[in-house]
Amino acid sequence: MPLSTQLEAGEEQYVLIASLDNARNLSNILKAIQFKDHATFLATSNGIKVTVEDSKCLQANAFIQAEIFQEFSIQEDSVMFRVNLAVLLDCLTIFGGSAVPGVTTALKMCYNGYGYPLTLFLEEGGVVTVCKIKTQEPEETLDFDFCSTNVINKVILQSDSLREAFSELDMTSEVLQITMSPDKPYFRLSTFGNSGSAHCDYPKDSDMMEVFQCTQTQTNRYKMSLLKPSTKALSLSCKVSIRTDNRGFLSLQYMVRNDDGQICFIEYFCCPDEEVGEQEQ
Repeated sequence: MPLSTQLEAGEEQYVLIASLDNARNLSNILKAIQFKDHATFLATSNGIKVTVEDSKCLQANAFIQAEIFQEFSIQEDSVMFRVNLAVLLDCLTIFGGSAVPGVTTALKMCYNGYGYPLTLFLEEGGVVTVCKIKTQEPEETLDFDFCSTNVINKVILQSDSLREAFSELDMTSEVLQITMSPDKPYFRLSTFGNSGSAHCDYPKDSDMMEVFQCTQTQTNRYKMSLLKPSTKALSLSCKVSIRTDNRGFLSLQYMVRNDDGQICFIEYFCCPDEEVGEQEQ
């Protein structure tokens, strides 16, 4: 790859270098969490976590493991910065995001450290473009304190079935109600829109249900406006893990296979809108 020789003279100054033969493997993941202008990047030896948040009620995290990159070098224990996500995506697709078979945009992403821009070297067909994106002071990201030991209920579904459910539910509803139970209806999605109530039930032995681990009946409502951004990740994914903890907080973890068949994860955390009493269920 031509980019591998582009920076040899100055590479020692970078605290982070990450290279991809196919920039789409990064841009597709980032598009799935693009519901606000800015994103916080946290790089460690394990890879890069990109976080986007909304109103302290919703958080999306995209995880790109170090193994996904053809080159991944980090000089500090952790490197953190904030960038405009829309600008970054515009740069990553500067060659038009070619869908021509065999034609990919190579990427080398470099960062000098605090106060420096994020530098992108993009190459396609022998043409190299350099983009420098201003970085900002990273803001402290929310800790949803979503601990696996506090998880009450968990299901893993094939994404196709959830996409189908979302297409059938009434999106005029202000909330999505999720019921998870060791007994019937096991796993139910409900909406309350202009055309009345709608329910979508999944038996625990359904072909679409890969894992069913529910220990007690929980019914929680989540603002539809907060969940809508996660449908971008749903459209890319092959499986989705849905978990709720003892506070009713929701974790949606999407398994995404990139163009090269590698696995990345996107996770959404959402706080419940309101508790639902037994009389409403």
